[in-house]
Amino acid sequence: MYHQSKSYKFFSVINIIFLSLLALLCVLPLVNLFALSFSSKAAANGGLVTFWPIDFTAKAYIKTFQNANFVRSIGISVARTVVGTAFSMFVITTAGYALSKNFRGRNTIMWLFVFTMLFGGGLIPSYIINTGLGLKNSFWVYIFPGAFSCYNMILIMNFFKSIPIALEEAALIDGASFFTVFRKIYLPLSLPGLATVALFIMVGSWNDWFTGILYMSDTKNYPLASFLQVIVVQNNTQDLALDPASAEQMSQRTIKAAQVFIGALPILMVYPFLQKYFVKGIVMGAVKE
Repeated sequence: MYHQSKSYKFFSVINIIFLSLLALLCVLPLVNLFALSFSSKAAANGGLVTFWPIDFTAKAYIKTFQNANFVRSIGISVARTVVGTAFSMFVITTAGYALSKNFRGRNTIMWLFVFTMLFGGGLIPSYIINTGLGLKNSFWVYIFPGAFSCYNMILIMNFFKSIPIALEEAALIDGASFFTVFRKIYLPLSLPGLATVALFIMVGSWNDWFTGILYMSDTKNYPLASFLQVIVVQNNTQDLALDPASAEQMSQRTIKAAQVFIGALPILMVYPFLQKYFVKGIVMGAVKE
């Protein structure tokens, strides 16, 4: 036990209050969105909903899941997130494992990677290249262009470099191949870093709306983020699929709130399972080069 000074206790109280207010600023808009999605048309249009539903009704969710375009966009987002995360993790873990070793020309390769973090070709060259490769209006435009992230690769590389080389040498002496060492030693021991980077990639893939808007000519090929961007930001109500009877009974605000809440729900469900690795992964991955 150690004695805490009054100034330290005062700082702790202020810190807790500040972090609590910051947490409320993040949570309350989501609570309001949830309450709005279950409220009636009159309450929603009248601006009466705060943090509790008024005239509770689930019609907005029923109508949302009857919208074929919305359900299709969820499927595209799930497929994009799962496939994109798996492929990106494969690319950056193999690159990070190779660059965690000392070999001739390693520094040159590293500087080439770091150069891509500082300078980019821009939107128009990227569009021309991806279109020339036949990725326009293709599902793979969601996967290949953003598969490699130098920042994430450096995090993974630093994790691999923190693993004692003696473990690898012992495995190689016992007859293990480099792929066996990578799969059975490096990956299990780097689980916090892998979970942290996977979370970054999943959130980025799920929330990316610009790729769909830029490369897809048909809204039926939009992922959920692009679909919501068209409805909420551009205020295009055509994709809400409201018939005259539904439009008379329901508010566009409640349907939009329901769709946005559904869009945020998957990440909210996944994050608690990876949160225990998050802080450890960030700290350990930032210690070395």
